Amino acid sequence: MGARKGLDAFEGCALPTALEAMGERWSFLILRASFNGIVYFEDFQSALGIARNILSNRLARLVGKGILTREPVATDKRRVAYRLTDKGRGLVPVMIALRQWGERWSDLPPAGPILADARDRKPVQPIRIQAWDGRELSHRELCWIDREDEGAGDAVRCDEAKAVKG
Repeated sequence: MGARKGLDAFEGCALPTALEAMGERWSFLILRASFNGIVYFEDFQSALGIARNILSNRLARLVGKGILTREPVATDKRRVAYRLTDKGRGLVPVMIALRQWGERWSDLPPAGPILADARDRKPVQPIRIQAWDGRELSHRELCWIDREDEGAGDAVRCDEAKAVKG
């Protein structure tokens, strides 16, 4: 019962909703392929080696959640293109952060292409948590505050709020 009381502080948290939208591994791999310019069912299937029924299901889920759109191809009425929405493009930092985390903590050496700045062709920096003024923050420098206290500055101190444990 005591553990449940602590979880009440996270009621309304968007993380479960985000996890429900993405679901599992195939959704992330489809999204990665989409970020890299794949738009057609056959190309997703070929690039990912995924079964047709699973691909169809995951694409339908991503369309249903507003992450991809399903658009007829003007030059070939039998084909459809799956394109990222603004909501889908909003997942780019999440995907980059997950990849960087995997590269850092995997037992395997990093492989595959390196994500780089298109202008300078230099690798992108690791995704970081930043304060409102640009300072990098560690997890120990974070806390939860109520939405109504946002922008209250010193009026609500983190030690009075819900500190992030870890």
